[in-house]
Amino acid sequence: MAQTSYYQQPGPQQMAIVSPQFLAPYPVDLTIVKKLLTLSERNFAVTDVNGNLMFKVKGKHLSIRDRRVLLDAAGHPILSFQKKLISVHNRWVVFRGDSSDSKDIIFSAKQSSLIQFKTSLDVFLGSNEKEDVCNFKVKGSWFDRSCTIYAGDGTTIVAQMHKKHTVQSIALGKDTFAVTVYPNVDYAFIVALVVILHEINEEKNDTSE
Repeated sequence: MAQTSYYQQPGPQQMAIVSPQFLAPYPVDLTIVKKLLTLSERNFAVTDVNGNLMFKVKGKHLSIRDRRVLLDAAGHPILSFQKKLISVHNRWVVFRGDSSDSKDIIFSAKQSSLIQFKTSLDVFLGSNEKEDVCNFKVKGSWFDRSCTIYAGDGTTIVAQMHKKHTVQSIALGKDTFAVTVYPNVDYAFIVALVVILHEINEEKNDTSE
């Protein structure tokens, strides 16, 4: 299988947050499309540059807590994430598979500050219990629908996202995002971060209207 090549060719600073199977030794370009099915259900489809389905994100807003599940193309749950009910900084917690058990936490993400004119998230891996320093940081402008994801040092870029304008997306009223994941960075992890970022900003829009 091609996956073994990732182990044979270890790149600088491999970042397998979810699984080594989501690493590639080259940049991975993804397209994330939000599909509004009903008022209570918003799904996302994630495709590669050739239009092949890579992931799906499903979730409902009518539950006690907002919950999303990231599925592979075959429909198997890879990770699930839910908003923390009592959280000042709008924190989302991400679990392995379809779990919601604290022992299966992979990472969490929260707004860097309560008052934000720019989009900024601090990301902590499950092993980072003290949370003195974040492991990853998301910075950008949600108004421009663009962001950059950095490793904890704040200088090493691991992924970039910008809104993609196509005739189809404008006509159908869909949010479409182009994401470039840098080599040897877990692209399932990056997809989850972009979706969380989108949900936090959608919520801000809802409450400000």
